[in-house]
Amino acid sequence: MRILFFADNFPPERNAQASRVYERACYWVSWGHEVTVLTCAPNFPEGRVFPGYQNRWRQIQTMAGIRVVRLKTYIAPNAGCCLRILDFLSYMVAASVAGMFEPRPDLVVATSPQFFGAFGACVLAKLRRIPFVLELSDLWPESVVAVGAMKPNIGLELLVKAELWMYRRAARIVALTKAFKSNLVDRSVEASKIGVVINGVELGRYSPRPKDEHLAKTLGLAPEDFVVGYIGTLGMAHALGSVLHAAALERDGQIRFFFVGPGAERERLVAKAGQMGLRNVIFVPAQPRESMPAYWSLCDVALVHLKDTPLFQTVIPSKIFEAMGMGRPILLAAPKGEASEILVESGAGLWVLPERPQELMDAVRLLKDNQTLCRRLAANSLGAAPKYSRERQAREMLAILEEAASVPVESEFAPDAAG
Repeated sequence: MRILFFADNFPPERNAQASRVYERACYWVSWGHEVTVLTCAPNFPEGRVFPGYQNRWRQIQTMAGIRVVRLKTYIAPNAGCCLRILDFLSYMVAASVAGMFEPRPDLVVATSPQFFGAFGACVLAKLRRIPFVLELSDLWPESVVAVGAMKPNIGLELLVKAELWMYRRAARIVALTKAFKSNLVDRSVEASKIGVVINGVELGRYSPRPKDEHLAKTLGLAPEDFVVGYIGTLGMAHALGSVLHAAALERDGQIRFFFVGPGAERERLVAKAGQMGLRNVIFVPAQPRESMPAYWSLCDVALVHLKDTPLFQTVIPSKIFEAMGMGRPILLAAPKGEASEILVESGAGLWVLPERPQELMDAVRLLKDNQTLCRRLAANSLGAAPKYSRERQAREMLAILEEAASVPVESEFAPDAAG
């Protein structure tokens, strides 16, 4: 099967979308399928092109058997709204045009939350009369409103209409949570074409290991420190300012919080921690993918935190599965929903409501003071990891793609322009 995939983030970028698309595609290629990814020059989240790359009109490389076509786009940092939308729109146009001249694939696939890129993929598929599959990893634009990045207005209403148009014209939709499927069904999207494939972790990369003592020393962590680690994007959706308020409640001096990763909120959080005089908080900038297990190894507990908003009842952060792969106990602060259900069912950690600093710190102290509990949660976490492996996710999604490839498509626009 020949798969044309729209994904604006792709390695060497390090966010959840880049890892998810790349790691599954590696499996598909190893199983005999052809995968082409239309992406851009790596620049996320700082909005600066990575060393060794250029923002050129068209560059082709092969990564682990995946054909990667990088296209020239307008590049903006992952902050603010207007410039990011220009970034998204430029990718939509570049990928859609490039897709017209790609050898005819069996299907076109796109992943959210980059709504505009997915919309362009849908239009391209209709123009070329090829089945379109959407992977729904976020309810965009709802999530943008939920974090306060956009206010309800006529532009938002138009985006919602375009969103529904895309859902209804997809041959199949792959939802990363059951709640996403329920949301679409409630909005009159046909249930039979929506499959649920829960996110996963590449167990070949994330597995238990001793603490990296050299790295711990470099970061100023003492052997007796109890380390609460947040590893991932420091964005508006995560309400990490509340975690800083929890850190301010530390009394015995042995609980350390460290944040590893980039994000729109990083600079603000660093400044706030400085203003609060927090000596038990460490910020580490974005690291290469291959370095991440070493940072995970330092965590006595893996922190997953989300903003206290009803929409995030539907979200399952991918860092939950990375923590499972590493065999780390998890402390989840999120609205009650699918993520908390997974945590409770697996026994992999503790769950508290988000944006409640005292409750968060109480849970941290409980874990610090009860090593028997910590070890039990860690064992449960590791035991749950195979259920959420990336290989399992790749197989389940591939089955949906093969089904979609056989769905006949009638163009609403014009005959196939590129054969």
